[in-house]
Amino acid sequence: MDLSVHTGSLAELATPALVVSVFYDETRTVGPVAAVDRAMGGFLRELLDSGEITGKEGEVTVLHTRGAIAADRIAVVGLGKRATFDLVRARKAAAAAATELLKRKVPAFHSVVHGRGVLGEAPDVLAEATVEGTLLGAYSFDRYKSHAIAEDKERRKATLESFGLVDGARGGARALREGLRRGGLLAEATNYARDLGNAPGNEITPAALADAATTLAREVGLEVEVLGPAEMAERGMGALLAVARGSAQEPRLIVLRHRGGGRQAPYALVGKAITFDSGGISIKPAQNMEEMKFDKCGGCAVLGAMRGVARLELPLNVVGVVPSAENLPSATAYKPGDILTASSGKTIEVVNTDAEGRLILADALTYACGLQPRAIIDFATLTGACVVALGKHCSGVLGNDQGLIDDLVDAGERTGDRAWQLPLWPVYTEQIRSDYADIKNSGGREGGAITAAAFLEAFVDGVPWAHFDIAGTAWRTRPAAEGAVGATGVGVRLILEYLRAQAET
Repeated sequence: MDLSVHTGSLAELATPALVVSVFYDETRTVGPVAAVDRAMGGFLRELLDSGEITGKEGEVTVLHTRGAIAADRIAVVGLGKRATFDLVRARKAAAAAATELLKRKVPAFHSVVHGRGVLGEAPDVLAEATVEGTLLGAYSFDRYKSHAIAEDKERRKATLESFGLVDGARGGARALREGLRRGGLLAEATNYARDLGNAPGNEITPAALADAATTLAREVGLEVEVLGPAEMAERGMGALLAVARGSAQEPRLIVLRHRGGGRQAPYALVGKAITFDSGGISIKPAQNMEEMKFDKCGGCAVLGAMRGVARLELPLNVVGVVPSAENLPSATAYKPGDILTASSGKTIEVVNTDAEGRLILADALTYACGLQPRAIIDFATLTGACVVALGKHCSGVLGNDQGLIDDLVDAGERTGDRAWQLPLWPVYTEQIRSDYADIKNSGGREGGAITAAAFLEAFVDGVPWAHFDIAGTAWRTRPAAEGAVGATGVGVRLILEYLRAQAET
């Protein structure tokens, strides 16, 4: 895709569409809208005065310019109230404009930098948010759509072929180009994770996910190591191997390394990748089981984040660890009542085979601890209990290091990958004590998201650690301002924002 920056008169820019923005609580045309309005003889002014364009958050009005300016169309997107405008709303506005224009089969357009001159953010940061939102909003997953079906083709939105930032201010081109570059890389990493997350279980098996990681490593310059069942057995990964036993698909442990920090200890990113989760012997209800292809989204987020780390060339050491398996029922599947031995040496009583994610993470976290990392951050579609607690509006975050959690929550606020901290008090650990083993893999329905995190904490060996339960945020079933149905890529931009901040300290 062609990404570019243009400076100069907005009215003289020849483009299929020009995106400008207005605030809901402004009674006058402002900024770039004023320049375009003058060129159009006050037409935008009339629409604002009449209330046909309100500036409400996410509202998009597309007008044909009929030769009044060089652009064929102008899209006016609402930013909401000036007092509440922030980077998240800038991304949403950009995404909304992209979605509407692509629905109208406009594959190329330019946009002003939303919030330019309003927020206290640098121009490159605002440019980054505008590009990011545009590319996230432009995303679609139609790999399996038949191009032979004319009606379906007509319903589908166009593919974005060219996008540019345009700014009438002088001397800002360098900053805008840097923002364009970073925003493009962040959106690319997120959309990469979305592609993997959306792919079905018959295509993305644990072995296929490992192949994708190997290809990724070759493309962006990461080191890669893939452990199969034999290597896992040598390391005593009894929990991960047990989950995989019910499937004909062999498990994999994927390890990606970015060496940008010299002799510094690495940051370890761990992501659950159950490529399909039936629940095993404790089988799930049939309704919505097809969505369990998304149970790999934690691992996909880590792969996307590692792509971003490499492309941004962060001066840090970062390791991505992705345990992957299928969880299916069969004559060889692990069972409730089984007792497993994890690679840490801890024994685990299985009380529910649908609490499998924490089992594969137990061995992955132990592996990560062996790297002597500065911190471990894991992402997992872990519990329905977290969805009940927080809905689909934010992820749950828990951990053993408050400073780490605070920094991650701040990163989530800036990127829109919002997270809410849940308590992890010692009393919750009591719920996962076993009569027959060191620990059991479920503490029951009450406080389920917290007891799952308490289980994970038993395997981090005191290393600074934060756990994101993304069960409610990893995919969406209805279109939103930020993009289409399906995998969201949640966690990718959050962790990249956090790591970028660490690189600057």
